[in-house]
Amino acid sequence: MALGVRGRGASGEGLPSETPVTATASSSAVSSRRFLLCLYLVGFLDLFGVSMVVPLLNLHVRSLGVSPIVAGIVGSSYGILQLFSSTFVGCWSDMVGRRSSLLLCILLSALGYLLLGMSTNVFLFTLARVPVGIFKHTLSISRALLSDLVTEKERPLVLGQFNTASGVGFILGPVVGGYLTELDGGFYVTAFICCSVFLLNAGLVWLLPWRETSLNIPDNDWSLDRKHTTVPVKSEGTLPGAPTTSTARRSERKVQAPWVEVMSALKDMKNLIFSTLWDIFLMRLLMGVAVMLYYSNFVLALEERFGVRPKTTGYLISYTSALGTLAGFAVGPILQLYKHNLHMVLLHSSALTCLLLLVYSTTGSMAMVVLSSTLLSFSTTIGRTCITDLQLSVGGAQASGTIIGVGQSVTAVGRILAPLLSGVAQVISPCGPPSLGAALALVAILIMTLNRPPSSGDRSERLKQE
Repeated sequence: MALGVRGRGASGEGLPSETPVTATASSSAVSSRRFLLCLYLVGFLDLFGVSMVVPLLNLHVRSLGVSPIVAGIVGSSYGILQLFSSTFVGCWSDMVGRRSSLLLCILLSALGYLLLGMSTNVFLFTLARVPVGIFKHTLSISRALLSDLVTEKERPLVLGQFNTASGVGFILGPVVGGYLTELDGGFYVTAFICCSVFLLNAGLVWLLPWRETSLNIPDNDWSLDRKHTTVPVKSEGTLPGAPTTSTARRSERKVQAPWVEVMSALKDMKNLIFSTLWDIFLMRLLMGVAVMLYYSNFVLALEERFGVRPKTTGYLISYTSALGTLAGFAVGPILQLYKHNLHMVLLHSSALTCLLLLVYSTTGSMAMVVLSSTLLSFSTTIGRTCITDLQLSVGGAQASGTIIGVGQSVTAVGRILAPLLSGVAQVISPCGPPSLGAALALVAILIMTLNRPPSSGDRSERLKQE
C-alpha cells in the first residue's frame, strides 16, 4: 500500500533517486504507516477489553438476584442508548475533530467499566451501562478517521486490516475473561482490568504522532512546509492521496456558532437517511438482523438438534471468530478481483450468506453445520467491510463520522429487533431464527438488485443540491 507523497520537480524531468523531496516522501510514508499500525493497536485493545467483560454480563446481572425479564430489560438498555447516541457522536466527531472525540469517548467508556467493577447491585450495574452505551463509539470514530486518512481505493484494504486487528482482540479477550472469572470476585477484577485497558488506549491515542502524518491539502495539490508538514485547524491530518476532509474544509471558512453547526449536521443526517443512502442503510439493517438471528440461539439450537454440549459449541464459536479475523486479509485481493466494484462484492457476499443460513437451518448433519459456519465467517466479514466502505463511497467524504454514526444507529436497531424476532421464531422451531434470517437476507438481496446505487460522484452531487 503506497502512502508516499507525490513530489514534483520544477520541470517535467524526473528527479534524482536521492533528493530532499524524495527523502521527505519516504519519511512521510514511514510515519503514515506507523500511524496506521498504532490505530490498528487501538482497535485491538478496544475489543480485547470489551470482550473480556461482555460474555460475563448476563451471568453477573443474574447473580445480583434479578429476574430474567429484568435482566433482559437491563441488557437491552445498551442497544437503546447506542441507537440514539451513534449518529450524534458521529456528527460531533465531524465538528470537533477525530482526536478529541476519540480520546473523550475512550475515557468515558473507561469510566463506565470502572463503575461496572463496583456494581454490587442492579442500580449500579444499570448506571455503569449508561456512559458505555452513550460513548462507546471508539471503533466507529477510528473507522471514520481511517476513511479520512487514506484514498478511496485503499480504504477497503485498510478497513479490512483494522477489522482483523480488532477481531484478534475479540478472540483473545474471552479467553482471558473466562480465566479471570474463575477467581474470587473474578467479574469485578475483569471489569477493572478492562477499565485499565481503556486508559492505556487513551494514552496511546494521546501519544499518536498526529502532526507527523498530517498534510495540508490546498485545492487539488500537495504542499509541504520547508521544515515539516503543517496541520490545518481541527484537522487530524490526511495521509498522501487522501481526499480533502470536512474538518480540513471547515478550517478554511469562518467558524460558526456551535448550535448552528449542530443544526447543520442534523440536516445532513436527515438528507443521508431519507434521500441518498436509505437503500444502503436498509440493506445493512436486514443483513445485520439476519446474522444476529443466526447467533441468537446458536448454542441452544445445537444442543437441541445435535446434542452438542455448550463447551464444544464455544470452541466452534472461537474457531469461526478466528476465521472471520483472517478473512479481513482477503478483502483486498477480492476487491481487486472484482475491480473494486463494491456493490457486486456486497451482493455476492450477501447471496452466499443467505444460502449458508438456509443450509444451516435445514441440515441434519453436524459436518454441514461446521462447513456453513466456516463459510459464514468469511462472507459476513467481507460483507461488513464492504457495506461500511460503500456507505462512505456513495455518501462522499463530507461527513464520514455522521455516515458511520448513522450506520451504527441502524445496527443498534437490529440489536433491539433481533432478540424479539428470535424469541417469536424459537417458539415455532429451534431452526426458526436462522430461517427467518435467511428470508431477511433474501429481501436485502432483492433490494440490492433493484436499487443499484449510482456512482459516488452522482450521489455527492445530489447531496450538494439538497
